[in-house]
Amino acid sequence: MNSEFNFPGQEFEGDNRTVYVRAINIEDLPDDMQDAASGADHLYAVCTEEGEQLALVNERRLAFVLAREHDYAPVSVH
Repeated sequence: MNSEFNFPGQEFEGDNRTVYVRAINIEDLPDDMQDAASGADHLYAVCTEEGEQLALVNERRLAFVLAREHDYAPVSVH
């Protein structure tokens, strides 16, 4: 499951370009998103330090690539 999302640009608060990549369990998502997940056990979220989800993707590697393509510095959350 990949959804297009326009990352914040200049309006991103402060100079901190760090985002966090973490696994999200499918059962923690709304029903319509669970249906769109096509049988996956989990997705990966790209989040701000405040926890705002910027993107959801189906591969961890893709989350890092997506963040870097938008000039963010991704960090893994365990």
